[in-house]
Order: sequence, then structure tokens, then C-alpha cells
Amino acid sequence: MARLEHIKQRLNNWAMWRTRRDNHGLGFASRNMLANWMASAGEVSRYSRESTIPVLGLEAEETDEAVEALRLGYGHLHVTLMCVYIKDLGVAGTAKNMRRSPATIYAYLDQADRWIDAWLQAKREAKDAQLQRVSTRL
Repeated sequence: MARLEHIKQRLNNWAMWRTRRDNHGLGFASRNMLANWMASAGEVSRYSRESTIPVLGLEAEETDEAVEALRLGYGHLHVTLMCVYIKDLGVAGTAKNMRRSPATIYAYLDQADRWIDAWLQAKREAKDAQLQRVSTRL
């Protein structure tokens, strides 16, 4: 099966957010606005190595909750995501680390995508139901 592109993109954003958070960046880029301006103006500096792709913090936090929810019942999927996205081992490195075939790692990534998508959908439905209950009380 093919991976879900919107979940794959969320996981890429989550990985950038998580790496920044783990490096005491609180989820924010380590570049300031002046460095961004200098880079766009053609100035080469020691800061120009880091990407300035915007990361949505709330989306990344929600993705982090979903990934952490995998720990209990689906630990193999959690480990796979941590190896591929946080440790940046790639599929081959993750397969070697987990002593699985690359095909198995691809299957785990597909399963994780679908599980996270279902988790996010269930969270949205619960939030909608709660809003519906509150609005009927008023």
C-alpha cells in the first residue's frame, strides 16, 4: 500500500519540531529574522545552513500526541517512526536496527500512517461531539 501523503508531511514537520524541541529550541527555529533577511538578500553566513521551512507548532504537538499514543499497543510502530524520523536512520538503517527487512519497515510506516490518521479523525470527532453538546446546552 502507498503511504498517506498528508500524514507523511505531518510526520516530516513533527520531526523538525521535535528535533528543535529536543535541542532546547522550544519548537522554534534557531535563526532570527535578521539572519533570514540576510540569507534572502544573498549574504552567506554561518546561519545559512538551516532551513527556514515553517513548522506549525499545534499540528506538530498533535502529531506528537498521536506518535506517543502508539507506545502502548503498537510499540513496533513507535520505534519505527522514531528511527526513521527522529534518529534519521532511513528505511535501511531502521531495518538493520530493528532486525527486520526493508519491506517490513515500509509496511510498518504504512500501518503507522493509517493508525495516526484514524487517531486524528477520532480526536476531531470527539471535539466536534463536545462542541455539539456545549452548543445544545446554550
